[in-house]
Amino acid sequence: MKRLLGVSAPLVWVLLQVTPLAGQQPTAPAAAVSRVIGEVSAIDSAGARITLKPDKGDPVVVQLGEKTLYLRVPPGEKDLKKANRITLADIGQGDRLLARGRLSEDQKTLSAAAVIVMTKSDLAAKQAHDREEWQRRGMAGTVAAVSPETRQITMTVRNFQGARTVTIDVPEGARFRRYAPDSVRFSDAQPSSLAELKAGDHLRVLGEKNEDGSRIKAEQIVFGSFRTIAGTVLKVDAAANEVSIKDLATNKPLTVKINADSTLRRLPPMMAAMMARRLNPEAAGGNAGRGPAGPGGPQGEPYRASERPPGQGGADGQRPVWAGMRGQAAQGRGDFQQMLERMPAFTLAELKPGDALVVSSTAGAQPTQVTAITVVAGVEPLLTASPQGGRQVGGAWNFGDIGLPE
Repeated sequence: MKRLLGVSAPLVWVLLQVTPLAGQQPTAPAAAVSRVIGEVSAIDSAGARITLKPDKGDPVVVQLGEKTLYLRVPPGEKDLKKANRITLADIGQGDRLLARGRLSEDQKTLSAAAVIVMTKSDLAAKQAHDREEWQRRGMAGTVAAVSPETRQITMTVRNFQGARTVTIDVPEGARFRRYAPDSVRFSDAQPSSLAELKAGDHLRVLGEKNEDGSRIKAEQIVFGSFRTIAGTVLKVDAAANEVSIKDLATNKPLTVKINADSTLRRLPPMMAAMMARRLNPEAAGGNAGRGPAGPGGPQGEPYRASERPPGQGGADGQRPVWAGMRGQAAQGRGDFQQMLERMPAFTLAELKPGDALVVSSTAGAQPTQVTAITVVAGVEPLLTASPQGGRQVGGAWNFGDIGLPE
């Protein structure tokens, strides 16, 4: 996953404190002061210039001067007392930077009085820490009910043991964000509130769980309206990062757009067979956990080390990918989203017409087009086992869950 968690807001916050910390007088009237935030794409040390790629809009050249103030702050920090003074030489490509100064009339150059930097390495460390926190202290599921009076949310969480109910207690200080239509980027999510949450929304909550995981006190909640679509591939346009599928629920074509934030995973055959059995024991023929028919393993026979499909494990003697996930499922640990992230990745170029996919996406503005959060291949056994030929498979597993924000 490639999203940035909580980067822009802290930079804006600390920028407001730049002048008091520096002890400098503004170099321009307040009305003329502008701010630009983005990623450093180029540095010209000789010309004292930084090219900044904003989150939106065209690149801006940040012109530096002898009096420009350089500060480095840790990601998420809101107090400039913890900022360190640096020099231009300490800034690198990929760093997150906020520049304050006078913007030219053509909006292409900013004469900087101050620049505040969050370095690429600091951001990577923060993202790794945040990801570990969401994995360890987070839960994901579907909203079953919301009680604004008691500030409680009832959430349905699915794993391989089935569905269970979790109560979310929401203190006054809990932070809410809602995903935007047609976007899977956390940075595009907007501040929200408990009042905007409704039954059927998918959410991921970070907080303190009780001993049996039936209750969690929320610190952060990220949520949105999502779709889970089962379909078969009609056409692949790898150059355009698009795949056209036949939506099994509507029997109509649907364009699935893939971007840098989309996750593509292939379901290992052994796990697909196990999930198919849970979805429909009779249709699965009681062979869950054994090799499915077709390429990759004879019907009813377990895979041997020499027969592992590509991506299902390493050298002989190593456990295949699905083994650890199956062990987690058998013990009821983790939700499906966490297991999904351990599955082997694939590319659009590997798909061919007729392949079956399950796609999770935001509820987009156009009914004939979605931007994928997650695309899962290797789901043929599940579509076969589905009582309605795959039209309801999305409701059986929680592919609508929101991925880990970064």
